Amino acid sequence: MNVLLCSINTLKGLYDISGVEVGQHLYWKIGGFQVHAQVLITSWVVIAILLGSSILAVRNPQTIPTDGQNFFEYVLEFIRDVSRTQIGEEYGPWVPFIGTMFLFIFVSNWSGALLPWKIIQLPHGELAAPTNDINTTVALALLTSVAYFYAGLTKKGLGYFGKYIQPTPILLPINILEDFTKPLSLSFRLFGNILADELVVVVLVSLVPLVVPIPVMFLGLFTSGIQALIFATLAAAYIGESMEGHH
Repeated sequence: MNVLLCSINTLKGLYDISGVEVGQHLYWKIGGFQVHAQVLITSWVVIAILLGSSILAVRNPQTIPTDGQNFFEYVLEFIRDVSRTQIGEEYGPWVPFIGTMFLFIFVSNWSGALLPWKIIQLPHGELAAPTNDINTTVALALLTSVAYFYAGLTKKGLGYFGKYIQPTPILLPINILEDFTKPLSLSFRLFGNILADELVVVVLVSLVPLVVPIPVMFLGLFTSGIQALIFATLAAAYIGESMEGHH
């Protein structure tokens, strides 16, 4: 009987940890603005992980790379390949931006799946991946919009806006609308997939034993990485498109 009660309590604890609180946030007042504190906390953790990894990567570089250096060089080469493929020969200055987007989203998604955020209790809301908040994904999408407008204006000057009346001025409203839908698409694609993955796990945990949701959680790690790659690839493609000056 004691064993049964202990098992029930254990499963109840795991169920509580797997729950998702919707619409509840812990707010901080910063400079007259109201911000989501849990998003700032988890974002700072992700940034600390990335900064710590970068420091370790450049602390003692070797001519013949070690295992750790090999890994970081592979990641850099992967990001450079994505940038080169989508942007073209002038990809060099954009590698840091594309790399930052990819690594921040990747580490954010994986931190939400691997780190036991829900063990830490907050007065309101709960800790989760930064990308689990629509404000974060909108901010990342707007940064991408600023980047491709900057790339186009830097390359072509005010002539960049000539693309809106090509191949005919009749398409001006559609071309303008397309630029507004790009960040909207990026934001909702990333946010929707991350939130849907968490909801699927919560529903499975509530319906079936834990042995079934665990493989789904590992699948979530894979899809989280794919989402980071998709976002970075589309961001690079938009920048390359703006520098070429055609659709």
